[in-house]
Amino acid sequence: MASRKRPRPQRGPIWGATVKVAKYGFFAGLAAFAALVVAVLVTRSTLPGYQELQSSPNGQMIRVHAADGTVIVSMGPSYGQWIPYDRIPQAMKDAMVATEDRRFRLHPGIDPIGMIRSVMVRVERGRWAQGGSTITQQLARNIFLTNTRTFGRKFREWILALAMERKFSKDEILELYLNRVYFGGGAYGIDAASRKFFGHPGTDLSLGEAAIIAGLVKAPSNYSPTADAEAAVGRASVVLGLMREQGMITPAEMAAADPMNVKLAPEPKQNSVRYFTDWALAQLDTMIEETVQPIDVWTTLDINMQRAADAAIRANTPEGLQGALVSLDQDGAVRAMVGGKDYVSSIYNRATQAVRQPGSAFKLFVYLAALEAGHTPKDIVVDEPIDINGWSPRNSNRRYAGEIDIRTAFAFSINTVAAKLGQEVGFSTVADMARRFGITTPINTHPSMVLGTSDVRLIDMTRAFAAVSRKGVAVVPYGIIKVTAGNGEVLYEHQPDDQRVLVAPYVAAQMTDLLQTAVNTGTARAAQIDRPVAGKTGTTSSNKDGWFLGFSSGITTGVWMGRDDAKPVGGLQGGRAPATAFRDFMKVAVANRPIEKFDTEVTLPDWQLEPDAEAYYGEPTEGFVDENGMPVAPEPDAQPAPPAPEPEDAQQPAAPEERLDDRWLDNALGRSPRGERPPQPTRPNQ
Repeated sequence: MASRKRPRPQRGPIWGATVKVAKYGFFAGLAAFAALVVAVLVTRSTLPGYQELQSSPNGQMIRVHAADGTVIVSMGPSYGQWIPYDRIPQAMKDAMVATEDRRFRLHPGIDPIGMIRSVMVRVERGRWAQGGSTITQQLARNIFLTNTRTFGRKFREWILALAMERKFSKDEILELYLNRVYFGGGAYGIDAASRKFFGHPGTDLSLGEAAIIAGLVKAPSNYSPTADAEAAVGRASVVLGLMREQGMITPAEMAAADPMNVKLAPEPKQNSVRYFTDWALAQLDTMIEETVQPIDVWTTLDINMQRAADAAIRANTPEGLQGALVSLDQDGAVRAMVGGKDYVSSIYNRATQAVRQPGSAFKLFVYLAALEAGHTPKDIVVDEPIDINGWSPRNSNRRYAGEIDIRTAFAFSINTVAAKLGQEVGFSTVADMARRFGITTPINTHPSMVLGTSDVRLIDMTRAFAAVSRKGVAVVPYGIIKVTAGNGEVLYEHQPDDQRVLVAPYVAAQMTDLLQTAVNTGTARAAQIDRPVAGKTGTTSSNKDGWFLGFSSGITTGVWMGRDDAKPVGGLQGGRAPATAFRDFMKVAVANRPIEKFDTEVTLPDWQLEPDAEAYYGEPTEGFVDENGMPVAPEPDAQPAPPAPEPEDAQQPAAPEERLDDRWLDNALGRSPRGERPPQPTRPNQ
């Protein structure tokens, strides 16, 4: 009997769809692979030859001009000597491969394992922490592309890397890389880096020196041995550990190559203009398309103002401290920028990168919110004990003035009044006002925020004060006016933006009223320059930070001083060294500008010009206050500020239990009661 054939099992529509998708996917993948091969081959045919790449400049030629056209910095092809592969120390080659691309000899230009690890870290940490770029990819990016993080640029980088691996040998790629990569401080290639950091050619690098140089590629600014020797040594130790792990050196060699024993070459002082150019040139990637042709960058920097800023910071910043200054014109043009006392010893830009508590300078936003809500400088408020959900800020003299007007409360930086106003308008409203005026760092909404407990950047605070000077119109700091190619073609030109109004003009005028009073009679009297000035001091807990920010004749300047490790500094107050630096700089900055009067001019009679806060209260209103605004004693290593001199005819201060009212002030200052004309001195007979 004939056997029967079993019927084929019936497969549903899902199976058919899956098969079709698989087929289409296979052919699509095949087509994509073919397109990739074609793209690589076409790119390979267009790549310049090895000799051409070898003779091309180490990095793009960039000339940076000041506002008057003077060339202030030239960056480009004159760095170091080209070192052939066989003359590059083996330690340098091994250190770079171990650090940047351990599978350099195995992959075809891109490293799938590294890419997968990068994606996994991205998923785990929620941000890109590992780039996964091979040495070949980095070389392709350095020579042909920019550092913009877009998928299109990354895809071109992959194609170029694959093409370069087809055209050049691994040794040639590594030679190109070590002679072209940027090591910070203007040094391109290992010879330039070796001469800059160690004072000898790159052919003589020791293992410890090679480890330091290899560690720079990840972040030249952060690990530069001339900027942060501790960070450079720490990073070099990581490099040596990777070399030991990969069998390139023995434990004994690793121990002998202690980076702490590496001697650095002494470097001359450099002009602080590099703080500005580093900040401005970092923005080029967002302004122009990638190009390798020489370019000229025309900036806003005023050379005379920059010299004055550098001199003011050097002369007034106390020993052991750092200082920073940034000055903006009315439209946001950066006229001067100092990120520290010496660029070579520290390339860290404290004007644009450092985040520190602003202290009472943050009260700008508290009073802006209060004025916008309907208050006026003449409104009467009560300086008295206050409790906000268990937080009870006090003035550092532990006295209360009773009824005073808002102008006086701001001028003498009275904490309790700022807290009251913040509670009234809402702490989230104050935070929103700060963000509206350009504060880009996170802002907390705890009650103590009114005393400046959120970290801010100096450049952000300066732009906020500049917006007040501009009558409430937003100010965006910028440093580049235009970028031109070698043939004169304009690649970029700055477009002014004066359309965003942050607060009504009358609010800005009233705020200027308050800021004038702080300079005329309050905590900022050291900032006076014989023309109208408006500004505010800031001093943080235990005198860790001193600030002064203000404006006059269209120029707004911010000054910060403190220690990089945020330790207390005896005697550091915003109304002293920072205000003095502001004064010294502004006298030069506005010397050739017409005197501009403010819309609201504060004219006070002589008898009402109080001494500064130190005499008014016996100690600074804003000094020695903890993160909750509570007065604290100086830290052991902080020397207390010397007491301010009192008028010769001043009486002894009242007992703590007495009220700081008008009668007390009249007695303390030896003046006539308010409303009475003080007696006139008797003139000798003619």
